[in-house]
Amino acid sequence: VFGKDINLILVLNNLSSDRKSVRVDMSASTILYTRRAVAEILKAATSVELGPKQGKHIRVKIPYTHYGKYLTTDKRIQVTALCEVMRSHGLKLLVEKTIILEDTNIIIKLPRRVVVNKAVSLEISYANPLPEPVSRCVLLVTLMNQQVKINLARLAPRERSKIYFEFTPRRAGPLQLQVDFSCDKFSHVKGFVTIAVAPA
Repeated sequence: VFGKDINLILVLNNLSSDRKSVRVDMSASTILYTRRAVAEILKAATSVELGPKQGKHIRVKIPYTHYGKYLTTDKRIQVTALCEVMRSHGLKLLVEKTIILEDTNIIIKLPRRVVVNKAVSLEISYANPLPEPVSRCVLLVTLMNQQVKINLARLAPRERSKIYFEFTPRRAGPLQLQVDFSCDKFSHVKGFVTIAVAPA
């Protein structure tokens, strides 16, 4: 989840009946959705001895403090492990994983029934998932082809807050509400719901 440390496990298995010595070079970078690297956030190397038919786990931790300021709005991190079996004429194995960090920041609560031409109040809650305060917080609410910009107070580390948003639907049928939350440390955290508007 965005704002938290990332914990990964690399599993190495020796399927042969010989002892193996493996060198593992690990790296991680924040990337765009096109897979283009933005910034390297982890570089580590280790060696592992594997007995016959033995497996081992290598734990890797990427703290938020390492990746936070380099993350793009795509919220993607590419992790690579190059495993080289020593004394085996250059036998290498490349393991890659793309991590897409989830947002759990926006929660939109609707009343049980929404009726045309009747005022509705929605609860929109938003959060700072980071271990540091954020300021210049803005919510952009898009509904019925109109955008409303709401300036919000700063949020303490891990703080959640909420606002109430009132509107009157003018026609029956599905209505899409989109919320976009930005601040000085991250931007474009989105949430959306489809509202079923009943006839009067």
